[in-house]
Amino acid sequence: AMKMEHTLTAPFDGVIAELDASEGAQVSEGALLAQIVQKEQD
Repeated sequence: AMKMEHTLTAPFDGVIAELDASEGAQVSEGALLAQIVQKEQD
């Protein structure tokens, strides 16, 4: 099987609160991969 890597970006600074996919797992297009909590502005 062909392995592909992609860079993911978020529209804001934040931290990953939860990962919804594990390393090496196959995911469907549009699948939720991680939940990001927006970093509070100082």
